Amino acid sequence: MNELAGTRALARLAFRADRIRFFAWTLGAAVVVISTASSFESLYKTVGERVDFATSVAGNATFELLYGPAFDLSTTGGLTAWRIGGGAAVIASLMSVFMVVRHTRAEEEAGRSELLGSTVIGRYAPLAAALLVMVLANVVVVLLITVGLIGLGSSALGSFALGLAVGLTGCFFGGVGAVTAQIATTGRGASGMGGAVLGIAFLLRAAGDVGDGTLSWASPIGWGQQMRPFAGERWWPAIMLAGGAVLLCVAAQALLVRRDQGSGLLADRPGPSTASPRLGSPWGLAWRLQRGVLLAWSVGFVLMGAVVGSVAQDVQDIFEDNEQLADMIRRMGGAASLVDSYIASTLGIFGIVAAGYMIQAIVRIRVEETGVRAEPVLAGAVSRWRWAGAHIAFALFGTIVVMVCGGLATGLAHGLRIGDVGGQLPKMVEASLVQLPAVWVLGAIAFAVVGLVPRYLGIAWGIFGTVFAIGWLGSALDLPDEVLDLSPFRHTPRFPAVDLSLPPLILLTVAAIALTVLGKLTLERRDIG
Repeated sequence: MNELAGTRALARLAFRADRIRFFAWTLGAAVVVISTASSFESLYKTVGERVDFATSVAGNATFELLYGPAFDLSTTGGLTAWRIGGGAAVIASLMSVFMVVRHTRAEEEAGRSELLGSTVIGRYAPLAAALLVMVLANVVVVLLITVGLIGLGSSALGSFALGLAVGLTGCFFGGVGAVTAQIATTGRGASGMGGAVLGIAFLLRAAGDVGDGTLSWASPIGWGQQMRPFAGERWWPAIMLAGGAVLLCVAAQALLVRRDQGSGLLADRPGPSTASPRLGSPWGLAWRLQRGVLLAWSVGFVLMGAVVGSVAQDVQDIFEDNEQLADMIRRMGGAASLVDSYIASTLGIFGIVAAGYMIQAIVRIRVEETGVRAEPVLAGAVSRWRWAGAHIAFALFGTIVVMVCGGLATGLAHGLRIGDVGGQLPKMVEASLVQLPAVWVLGAIAFAVVGLVPRYLGIAWGIFGTVFAIGWLGSALDLPDEVLDLSPFRHTPRFPAVDLSLPPLILLTVAAIALTVLGKLTLERRDIG
């Protein structure tokens, strides 16, 4: 039988099952680039303004670490490629890893691949179908970025180079996801491995760009940036990305035939003969299931805080001569000093990211349901609310931990920079904790969705994506107040740029409690699973 038999049908099935995620990811990656270009177009209207900005950031190690080398910032396209090219590549890479893993390892884990394998389906067909859908998604990203930037007046060649760099980086990490899907025994493990490889690639790129550049060539993200969109395009790094993606896909197929259906090359470790006493309670079980994710998020927040704190003092020097950009930062962070406004606005973004963690932690309730692991727990003397409440309590605890980590790292880095650690450390922690009520509102919405319409968890992620877009791009795009007010973070005091006000925090907390009660009541009245 043809080893690729049924690939087309499986690809159609995968696209149909993933169509909402498909368009959400592709549009998200493209909109990030296009909206950034649009904001730069309005902020730096002349070549002179762009040259002044380029001079102010030239040689700044923190900006090189965050965004990569600045090849030519005299055009809007060059500014866009420098500021968001790497970020868009990371988004496309995450999309590709998750997409491939979801249609390969996750399908095996759920037992659906074995069912399909009993039909006339070739050995390589599921993997090939997943890769086809992944490549199609990245092609769409390339086209959307290219057309969008051309529509804003950027050069066609530079626009295509930037889109191609983003799309090919995504395809490369789609190949990484295909390999990790053969190694791990669970979809979560495969996605985690793929994310770890992406994180290492980002760190290599960052370390290389603040050094002599050698390490950047060990990172696929660095290869994409070395295509130099809008700065005398180079096309041979595209061959490296495409060739690497092909080699990874071939390696994944070679690994596929060396393992059994449902197993991975990296076998699970046998568990202890008896369970720990801590697993005798719902809280202990929630801790065991979610502690690794919390650790990863905490490390991420420490890194983000360190970067933000180290660059905060530079904001005054870089942006004080651009009144329009300074006004945008003040709209996001409050009408105080540029440094305090920048910190307040950035910690607001930290809060939105923390809401993503909380949603992920609460969605674990539904994952346990669909994995038929909740029923054995509920068969004993454990109520539904006690079981779900343990996950909610851990999510609440986790948001406090990650925000404190972010605040401590921001305060320490900023304090060391200005010689005032004792004053900045408690202020930054307080500013981080102020974001928590808004974080809890989004988490409570996710729990209400789990209780009311558990099949449509995409609603919670859609709301999160909307809030993230408003927080990140709302002020830059000068959106009307009616749109900005849709985000709960819009109603959070912008401390330390403004004085702390308790009434909005109390109202947000009450809203979170009400939504949690709604989720509790509906969860107790519906069928499990």
